Amino acid sequence: MTAVVAVTCLFSASVQAIEGKYQLPPPELQALVDAPRGPEFKLGPQNKTALLISLPNLPSIAEVSQPELRLAGLRLNPKMRAASRVNFSDGLSLLDLSTGKMRKVQGLPPKVKIADTVWSEDEDWVAFSVWGRNGVELWLLDVEEAQARRLIAERLNATTGAGFSWLNGSEELLVRLLPRSQKAMPFNLSVPDGPATQESRGGKLSQNRTYQDLLKTSRDADMFDWQLQTQLAVVNVNGSVRRFGPHMVLSRALASPDGKLVLTTQLRRPYSYQVPIERFAQSIEVWTTQGKKVKTIAEQALRERIPNGVDAVQAGPRGFAWRNDEPATLFWLEAQEGGDPEVHSKVHDVMMQQASPFNVAPQKLIELPWRFSSVQWGNDNLALVTETWAKTRDTRTWRIHPGAPLIKPELFFIRKTEDQYTNPGVPVMSLNQFGRSVIRTTPDGQFMFLTGTGASPEGDRPFLDKFHLATEKSTRLWRSKAPYYEEVLGILDDNGTQIITSRESLEERPNLFIRNLTAAASVQATALTAFPHPTPQMRGVQKRTLRYQRDDGVELSATLYLPPGYDPKRDGPRPMLIWAYPREFKSAEAASQVSGSPYRFNRINVQGPMVMLARGYTVLDGPTMPIIGEGRREPNDTFIEQLKMDAEAAVDEVVKLGVADRSRIAIGGHSYGAFMAANLLAHTNLFRAGIARSGAYNRTLTPFGFQSEDRTYWRAKETYLDMSPFHFADEIDEPLLLIHGEDDNNPGTFPLQSERMYQALAGLGTPTRLVMLPNESHIYRARESILHMLWEQDQWMSRYVKNAKPVSGK
Repeated sequence: MTAVVAVTCLFSASVQAIEGKYQLPPPELQALVDAPRGPEFKLGPQNKTALLISLPNLPSIAEVSQPELRLAGLRLNPKMRAASRVNFSDGLSLLDLSTGKMRKVQGLPPKVKIADTVWSEDEDWVAFSVWGRNGVELWLLDVEEAQARRLIAERLNATTGAGFSWLNGSEELLVRLLPRSQKAMPFNLSVPDGPATQESRGGKLSQNRTYQDLLKTSRDADMFDWQLQTQLAVVNVNGSVRRFGPHMVLSRALASPDGKLVLTTQLRRPYSYQVPIERFAQSIEVWTTQGKKVKTIAEQALRERIPNGVDAVQAGPRGFAWRNDEPATLFWLEAQEGGDPEVHSKVHDVMMQQASPFNVAPQKLIELPWRFSSVQWGNDNLALVTETWAKTRDTRTWRIHPGAPLIKPELFFIRKTEDQYTNPGVPVMSLNQFGRSVIRTTPDGQFMFLTGTGASPEGDRPFLDKFHLATEKSTRLWRSKAPYYEEVLGILDDNGTQIITSRESLEERPNLFIRNLTAAASVQATALTAFPHPTPQMRGVQKRTLRYQRDDGVELSATLYLPPGYDPKRDGPRPMLIWAYPREFKSAEAASQVSGSPYRFNRINVQGPMVMLARGYTVLDGPTMPIIGEGRREPNDTFIEQLKMDAEAAVDEVVKLGVADRSRIAIGGHSYGAFMAANLLAHTNLFRAGIARSGAYNRTLTPFGFQSEDRTYWRAKETYLDMSPFHFADEIDEPLLLIHGEDDNNPGTFPLQSERMYQALAGLGTPTRLVMLPNESHIYRARESILHMLWEQDQWMSRYVKNAKPVSGK
């Protein structure tokens, strides 16, 4: 397929002559795409050293276009036996936190592609995987020597995970290896064995999203088996390899904290053409690292049918894993009432545990009236269990005593999930003697530490709190202050008086700092790094957080960006791009909360709207577009009315400020934001043009729900139809640019959605353009694709917005 499909009547002959070729945007946009990236920080578990992971520029379209298998919801590189869409690193460095000394890691191959990196508990080693010529390789970094080497010759199976993890201590790894003897890869012959058949024999309403990349034939199933075939092994840091157990069609393998047992999730036939891998039949077993099966924990049948609703889960036990704080104790969840949220029940989930050797009956840890969300383990006297109910946006966190399950759980935190102002934060974690993440407490066990983004009316202000477990009272140790945005990465001492942070400001990219909380303010922060501004040409970008109201009084907010050197009073209003994404809320109070920070670094994301600042446009990024349904009301039943109010308020505000010309504003968005953009063109006269990327426009093609809508099409037909801009395509007369990845794998945003929307608009005589980016998924990756996307957007804005003249309403 060609890179571009255009509407002939809209473009000159010179434009038509270049169809089918990738185009380059103006130099100022190219420079942003090719600006240096990274590095990323990965703090060592002993807080002595940080691993700096350098990031290369965007991959080429040739790299993105490598052969790919799409099986059971997975996208795999058949040659590498690994997930196909990986963000690689091209170098590693080590930063000593006590001295600030940086050392570049030696021994890496030229043009290295590093996939996953994992610290050892003692911080002596970093295990990492490298994409080599013939497969995924396991490498080891000696931290003291800053020297890397390939650890073993055998290749990893990284189809459903990294393919390696540390065992107890820091001397051995649990590794998934390719089988030594395996039949040749099945060929996908063009002559079929027979038809692909599916059958449903009825039953209750079931949750069936519009999944993509599913198995389609029996040969797909054979290929799926072949790709996931794995044998487990223990690998020592000296390079010795000990394979154990049979070949398995393996989706997951978790070593017990003491390193003696492995919990495996093996897939069982028959597979499904309707659902992805996570709903296939599974056998959950425990094996020793000597290759002896200890016990079959559960046999789970194929789950093609589960109850409908955002709070629905499969019936019976699920979520088997190890407690991080015990040598070998399993925990899991058991759904009550068949996992159906529509069934009234005092208890919806039960959390269970059972210790090795599994010859004593399981213990009940806690009964949950809502749905289990997460657990943080600490010790026998401390674990935090969080439950949520998505339908009502409720969340609670309980303290339990895993070593004494009969002790009544204590309610620590309760709030609405959408209320970020009251978010208490999350526990600071550390690695225990098993190398597993557990809640970090003070040496006397009386306090834990909490960190969070610190959402507030003045924007996000990250914090560090000390929380007394007995009284459930927090003491604030530190909070980020203007003109910086600073967040805690780690605690360097037992009492939280020394911390390592990442600090940034409008003109300073994130850098690492050591902060002494007992020192005077003038000397409390010491810089460890000083990375330069990656796009110095964009220094001077002006940033403001706006607060305004929509017609019904709901408070809204947005981030306004102005080009360097631009003065509204002197230069007058500019053409503007507004980029947004609607969100559902259950209360106006929560919808009115401010998110983000006015002090974050002006990082130019080439996937976002800020790139247009380089072309002289003003930009309104992330104006809140809340869709509120309080009480028993469903937000989406008044989606269009509320969306119009949101957009009108944003436009009125930027026009009032003198930074936008009402006749020269474009609306744009990605995914649900693209859906929003098409709806606003259909139902308002606010915008001169639209840009819609990777969206969905006909909700009847996602009949079992979308976003936070859990009603089916057949229960809410009017809502589905009223929300679908495809059904109002005849009301769109402003130019709409549609961009979509040809290989979009996001549930609900099939490329067909953009193709059908384009055909409707073209047939109705509306100026429109469809751009299908080859080999791109929901988020575009290749340098050529990003450059071409920016060329399209720049051309569209120049043609229809930049020099547009005022027009009368419809």
